Amino acid sequence: MEKAGWKKKQWLFLCFVTLAFLACRFRIASAVSHDGKASPPARLHKLSDDYVVMDNGLVQVTLSTPDGKVTRIQYDGIENLLENNKESNRGYWDIVWSGQEGDGLIDHLEGTRYKIIAADENQIEISFLSTWNSSRHSHGRPLNVDKRFIMLRGSSGFYTYAIFERLEGWPAMTLVQARVAFKLQHKLFNYMAISDTRQRFMPSVYDRINGKELDYKEAVLLTDPHNQTFKGEVDDKYQYSADIKDNRLHGWISYNEGVGFWVITPNNEFRVGGPLKQELSSHVGPTSLAMFFSGHYAGPPVSLSFQDGESWKKVLGPVFIYINKASNPDHLGSTLWEDAKQQMLNETQSWPYSFPLSADYAHADQRAVITGRLLVRDRYINKELMNASSAYVGLAKPGQVRSWQTESKDYQFWTQADAEGHFVIKDVREGTYNLYAWVPGILGDYRYGVLVNATPGSHIRLGDLVYHPPRRGPTLWEIGIPDRTSAEFYIPEPDPDYINRLYTKSQKFRQYGLWDRYTDLHPDGDLVYTIGKSNYQKDWFFAHVTRRRKDNVYVPTTWRIVFKLWRVRSGSYTLHIALAASSFAELQLRINDQSRLRPHFTTRLIGRDNAIARHGIHGLYSLYSVEVPSYLLVGGNNTIYLTQSRGGSPFSGLMYDYIRFEGPPQTN
Repeated sequence: MEKAGWKKKQWLFLCFVTLAFLACRFRIASAVSHDGKASPPARLHKLSDDYVVMDNGLVQVTLSTPDGKVTRIQYDGIENLLENNKESNRGYWDIVWSGQEGDGLIDHLEGTRYKIIAADENQIEISFLSTWNSSRHSHGRPLNVDKRFIMLRGSSGFYTYAIFERLEGWPAMTLVQARVAFKLQHKLFNYMAISDTRQRFMPSVYDRINGKELDYKEAVLLTDPHNQTFKGEVDDKYQYSADIKDNRLHGWISYNEGVGFWVITPNNEFRVGGPLKQELSSHVGPTSLAMFFSGHYAGPPVSLSFQDGESWKKVLGPVFIYINKASNPDHLGSTLWEDAKQQMLNETQSWPYSFPLSADYAHADQRAVITGRLLVRDRYINKELMNASSAYVGLAKPGQVRSWQTESKDYQFWTQADAEGHFVIKDVREGTYNLYAWVPGILGDYRYGVLVNATPGSHIRLGDLVYHPPRRGPTLWEIGIPDRTSAEFYIPEPDPDYINRLYTKSQKFRQYGLWDRYTDLHPDGDLVYTIGKSNYQKDWFFAHVTRRRKDNVYVPTTWRIVFKLWRVRSGSYTLHIALAASSFAELQLRINDQSRLRPHFTTRLIGRDNAIARHGIHGLYSLYSVEVPSYLLVGGNNTIYLTQSRGGSPFSGLMYDYIRFEGPPQTN
């Protein structure tokens, strides 16, 4: 019996070892499958003269030839993740441009010939090329475009990028927008996610069609949605915009199929406008976008305007289209989202990619590293040098301070410094740059006075750099926080008849119609802010907008800042006004005399960023430092009148970032 018991134990032990070995083999096989080495090989199939299919056993992507449209994405038995509409309106690149033929022209960048760059078991890359015919000088866009699509073995998705090129001698043109768009099956995808806190079930495009258009066509009141829980809500694609620094991942989830469709932007070097430039992400359609550049929240200044004869080349992308699946219905959304976030981190850490085969794409050995430390010297805050904690530091084309906000033709490389101001800018393409920076909590912008020449494989150590922010005297009072947004100011509750329930607890500035709430709060007179008594979080409206009269005419408004000076010192005082946004506005400044015909200072007409209408909380940043002679001030109460003098529209206005009033310089 003991011997039989021993054999039984041996048998159980062997079974345990065998099961453990098989489990280990399974885990290893799964891990190997994830990185692609044991996955099915990539295959390129030619369906006909009109289509090719990239297939790696996980995803099958059908591309039309020679134009290069994505007509079908098959995954996990689903015949097509894309909408069953015109093939040209499913997955595509496009641009908006202007030139000799007119303005606002949309071009879908259809290829005229295609070429298989690679097609082995590990990688497929296909080029779809369209070129400008210089013999037809007045026809078509003067731009060559090489669209590329890549599929890797073991990768649950595909990549796309493009090379835009102009040659010397070509005619003038302006590029207004470039993007990749994917229109998904509305019957499958109804849950959208663009951040940890911004995700929800969404209305449909048909709900929008049956709704009521509001002050502009993108904003629609849902009056009779299929799902009545959306009734009375406002849908507007601009409510789902995001700063470029936060716009790395967004997409849609199909709860019926347990599938997620995600657009991942692994790096922002090819985007324009710096970290705070805002772009669209996903929105009702269901639609997902990879935006490369546009005038959103900036206006015409960021358009790419080319003169006659000007040459240019730029690589846009790659971006990654990731598709995943989850089987647990209880945590479907969070599982797919968290997996997509991890994939986004993987893609980001893999940048620059090693696999794009275009000679114009710069690989790791063709790039440089720039390091240094930024410090701040403001003796009115601290007699010692201060660390530029969490400063945004970037490289962009040489120019003036803040020129990077509207520079759009070249590449930009940004990072955020640590608590001590140390920064590392990795993977910089070869070129000559200015180094720019700004520091949260510190007024103004920094520009390093020496050009930075990045060469392949170099490590440039800049050492300690010192930023001297705008400062002429001691702070007498201030309103807000110099963070380049108006988020800290008073944001009203939305009109309950025009609401988006996603933003009832956070990011209230994304609600529709807040510009009209100013009139509701100040029906007869404008905002008055008293230094020492008022609180900017409660008493300073987030946007200086027009007031709506009873006849629905929008008129200019004048805000007052009341402050007391116990004694007026000789010399000049300084008023710093940092604007977070402006659109068809003019800010006029008067000191202690509202009736004065000629203002003491005016910005004249500024801004076309449209941030007020598009729920942006900031657009293009600007800074005005105004000298205030002491003879304009009095001992006792003083009033600064800030007039936004342009009326006629609810969207004419501006957003303040920060206001500081300084006394005359102190002598040591």
